Amino acid sequence: MRGMQDLEVFVRTAERGSVSAAARELGLSPAVASLAIKRLEDELDSVLCLRSTRSLRLTQAGERFLTHARQLLDTYQQARAALHPDGALLRDSLHLSMPSDFGRNLALGWLDQFQQQHPDVQLRLSVSDRLSDMYREPVDLAIRFGQPPDSSLVALPLAADCRRMLCASPDYLARHGQPDSPQALTGHNCLCFMIGERLHDRWHFWRDGQLHTQQVHGDRSADDADVVRRWAVAGHGIIYKSQLDLAPDLAAGRLVSLCHDWQGEPAPLYMLCADRRQLSPTVRLLREFLQEKCQGLLAGVR
Repeated sequence: MRGMQDLEVFVRTAERGSVSAAARELGLSPAVASLAIKRLEDELDSVLCLRSTRSLRLTQAGERFLTHARQLLDTYQQARAALHPDGALLRDSLHLSMPSDFGRNLALGWLDQFQQQHPDVQLRLSVSDRLSDMYREPVDLAIRFGQPPDSSLVALPLAADCRRMLCASPDYLARHGQPDSPQALTGHNCLCFMIGERLHDRWHFWRDGQLHTQQVHGDRSADDADVVRRWAVAGHGIIYKSQLDLAPDLAAGRLVSLCHDWQGEPAPLYMLCADRRQLSPTVRLLREFLQEKCQGLLAGVR
């Protein structure tokens, strides 16, 4: 339906602040996207966007129309999903932000499977441990460990009961011995990564309902958690990461879990978005798909 396609171009352009950016996400040329907005303006007899070579802003009419345009698109997508409950005809374009380790080693394969099932869904990935600003950056969904830093965000749990685990490689343990408690970590090389702007070098553990916090030290750290995991696999030290990130290495014997009498700190995984109106049928189905994958992986770790 051309009308709905034009509506989608307008909404994407308003959200991205650029006709070119919207065109790239929708697989269109900038000229075709501009024509779609012009066609919509002609149909509504209103100017929706003021455009120059360097900037774009909505008019007052465009601001008023944007809310209704989003609702129309959402209703249309829900109606399509009702006609095809198996999701076979889902069409959407999503920009996802996710952590480095989870994104590279788990999500890439899972998203391949998702797109094989739904070939008309287009995905754009940002893989980084830097937290995205959901209100300023062109990100539709962010997947993050830990409690959402902004309480105004919509947070959908993917693995609410995930925790961090202590692990090291068999080679490291053969050379340095195996710690039997968090306190024993003072005699070991601990590999740390950044959480936001802070080095995660205070590790929390529970036993018999009591919290113990251990300050750790090591000869290397990184702002990319995947790098830190690779250091651990290579035998450079002890790591404290989420069960999801460590599951493949544990299953393959590349890492060994430590201090089984102690419980690691919570590391729940969430899918975040800025507004509930973004929860399209595609987003809901993707969330269910990823949640099932995460739960299946965690079942093999516990």
